[in-house]
Amino acid sequence: MLDGYLGGAKWFPFVLLGVGAFFTIYLKFPQIRFFKHAWKVVTGKFDKGDEPGDTTHFQSLTTALSGTVGTGNISGVAFAIFLGGPAALFWMWATAFLGMTTKFVEVTLSHKYRVKTDDGTMAGGPMYYMDRGLNMKWLAVAFAVATVISSFGTGNLPQSNGIATSIESTFGFSPVYVGGALAILLGLVIIGGIKRIAAVTSKIVPFMALVYMIGAFAVIFANFSNIGPAFASVISDAFTGSAAAGGFLGASLAYAFNRGVNRGLFSNEAGQGSAPIAHAAAKTKEPVSEGMVSILEPFIDTIIICTVTGLVILSSGVWNQKHENIFDRSDMQFFAGEYSEAKEQDVRALYQYLNDYDNASVEKFTGEIQVVNGVAISGGYTLINARSFAEDVTYSIGSVDDPFTGTLKVEDGEISRANIIVSGKSLVHSASLTAIAFTKGFFGEWGKYIVSVGLLLFAFSTAIAWSYYGDRAMTYLLGPASVMPYRVIYVAGFFWAAISDTTLVWALSAVAIVVMTLPNLFGIMMLRKEMKQSMNEYWEKVNK
Repeated sequence: MLDGYLGGAKWFPFVLLGVGAFFTIYLKFPQIRFFKHAWKVVTGKFDKGDEPGDTTHFQSLTTALSGTVGTGNISGVAFAIFLGGPAALFWMWATAFLGMTTKFVEVTLSHKYRVKTDDGTMAGGPMYYMDRGLNMKWLAVAFAVATVISSFGTGNLPQSNGIATSIESTFGFSPVYVGGALAILLGLVIIGGIKRIAAVTSKIVPFMALVYMIGAFAVIFANFSNIGPAFASVISDAFTGSAAAGGFLGASLAYAFNRGVNRGLFSNEAGQGSAPIAHAAAKTKEPVSEGMVSILEPFIDTIIICTVTGLVILSSGVWNQKHENIFDRSDMQFFAGEYSEAKEQDVRALYQYLNDYDNASVEKFTGEIQVVNGVAISGGYTLINARSFAEDVTYSIGSVDDPFTGTLKVEDGEISRANIIVSGKSLVHSASLTAIAFTKGFFGEWGKYIVSVGLLLFAFSTAIAWSYYGDRAMTYLLGPASVMPYRVIYVAGFFWAAISDTTLVWALSAVAIVVMTLPNLFGIMMLRKEMKQSMNEYWEKVNK
């Protein structure tokens, strides 16, 4: 229910895009005017060795990128297309373009009001401009609390879950072992603080982007004839909608818009207020110059990397095809009656139910299913998995190699027994969909290993960066003594998420994003005049 009011709220995309559009016009399209200058700043053209800070412009950029380039670029894009079809990618582009300005504003203001802590390091972020710039301590506290929550909901839980899911499906390793090993590595890195984090991310980010791009373009070039139609479907579906989006039980136009914007924010985090915490450590006396650097983040993260992922999925054609997979409990439902994929009225009825139409007439199934050697021999129900009619369904107990025989009780659309494994053919989403798409290129089946390695590096670096965001928020709230307990809980959460349900984790991340974003958007709107003045003064100085 909370996801419906916050994570999936219909009003949230309009607020997010509205603030981005306002600043884009108010500051006269800085994402276009300052784009070239931003590259000069990040390459060190204006660097001075004696300026205060802990990291270089490049290290701040890679640390912030490591916090944004994660499962949103691999799993998130696939999930958005699964839910909203090609149109979702268009709205991710829109979010990124406007988000370039939003990030420019939030980073500039956060850097301007940063402070030096007792241990000599810099601490900054929206909570500091809310406190010192707006004199709104209550808002700063609210944002800091939301940052701690979001460090788990955005940077920790979905990253770990995405890694574990991908590694299990590709290599067959148990999520328990994957989560345990990576939790230990995470603990070793984050104990070193921002300087160790920056040193690690400045090496991981360029390498992981190169590996991922090589694998992606191997698919895009192999399916080059489909690129044109893929782009056309992204544009046309964004304005016309398609009942076939995400499969024949896909989403409406409004749903595609909502999920595209939400996934776009999850990917580039523009407006969320997270990246400013990393940028506050940059060595410079000019806050606007660091804001310039941040303009590049949504461009690299969403307009480049997410677009490439989207083109891989769309050009390969796997997004609306059924694939053999093990059904996730949260993805499957049993409905009363035997519906047929070949009957338009049956498809329409289920489509209306899955898209929350008020007149939906579908009811969930409650009853018993007789199974012999893994195959159901009784009827009276329809199994829907991942918004599609399930085919070739088998039931196992304990493992997929042990077929079940007996009676299964279904209550309100769900199987009662916890140890029953259901598998068959259906649509898939998240990292599994991207992994399948990567096998449709020149590397063949080896392509899925690139996704697994890329997801491991992307997601792990995101978890590293977000641990820093969380500990800066804890420092603001409770002081330096609270950082170590936070890190212990953070590492424990990383392990827990590896063995948790995918859909529940994504729902938590959607809620956490909104809870953190709203105070930040309110704050930067309050300081809009100060932002414009700072930008104009900096630009006049640069062009003297």
